[in-house]
Amino acid sequence: MNLDTLKANVLNANLATVRHGLVKATFGNASGIDRESGLIAIKPSGVPYEDMTADHMVVCDLDGRSQTNLYRPSSDLETHLALYRAFDGVGAIIHTHSTFATIMAQARHPIISLGTTHADYFHGTIPVTRNLTPEEIKSRYVAATGDVIVEAFEGRDPLEVPAALVAGHGPFVWGDTLESAVLNAMILEEVAKMAWHTFTISPSASPISQDLQDRHYLRKHGENATYGQN
Repeated sequence: MNLDTLKANVLNANLATVRHGLVKATFGNASGIDRESGLIAIKPSGVPYEDMTADHMVVCDLDGRSQTNLYRPSSDLETHLALYRAFDGVGAIIHTHSTFATIMAQARHPIISLGTTHADYFHGTIPVTRNLTPEEIKSRYVAATGDVIVEAFEGRDPLEVPAALVAGHGPFVWGDTLESAVLNAMILEEVAKMAWHTFTISPSASPISQDLQDRHYLRKHGENATYGQN
């Protein structure tokens, strides 16, 4: 993928988060990576969405070195980099402060698979990270945010549950493409909203069976998926 295409796609993903009501003000960012070149494009820091163009997207490498030096990258860049380095199959990352997902992150409440809507997109519990230590907050806050997400996925496939709730902060989602990451951000917010209301009605609600979770997830994402058209 050439850089112009990557930047245009990242711009579109950022604008999509606003269009779908997942981002207000400048509380959010999206990035994409070209794995062949190892280059990343990410939203610039603090630029209003209505003013952004593809040329505002900041290009950097996996060590965070800017390739353009025209704009400062998103303040969450180091979190994105940590995830790209740890999760090989990830092609795009989105961070929002969408309302219900952020409520769950602030409550330190993992989102269990309460129904088939969840199971269609997330194969199991969406985790909440541990709290950052005082030293992590002082010395390497943004990178440590990525590290605790990676910790939360030890022994798990991050593409089967492409989202995490950072404790006291908000959601990060990802996908193999920018389009899938945007969709996952939308679905996460809807699933978080459903979970919040479900727990309001029934605080002791429990997950659906593993058989039902597997049936719904694998029909869309498994090796022998049957959902959609060939």
